[in-house]
Amino acid sequence: MMATIRPSSDLRNNYNEISEFCHRYNEPVYLTKNGTGDLVVLSNAEYERLCGRNELHRLLDEGLASMKKGGGLPIDEAFAELEKIFADEGI
Repeated sequence: MMATIRPSSDLRNNYNEISEFCHRYNEPVYLTKNGTGDLVVLSNAEYERLCGRNELHRLLDEGLASMKKGGGLPIDEAFAELEKIFADEGI
């Protein structure tokens, strides 16, 4: 899908239409001010998904950096810890 770009005045004049678009397609709407990019509008659900993805990437990068410094556990110990966590939580 191509980027949806609209003037900032559309946010005031067509809020419901923009909101419906963001929720239906899980896509952002880019708003311009005086012909220049100014804001990006997302549904709350899509924003939360994006934040979760960024947090996952941050944690993965942190883990990889730790591994490169010699941190971490052997795979059998890591799985044993995970099994204990899941067992304690009844999963």
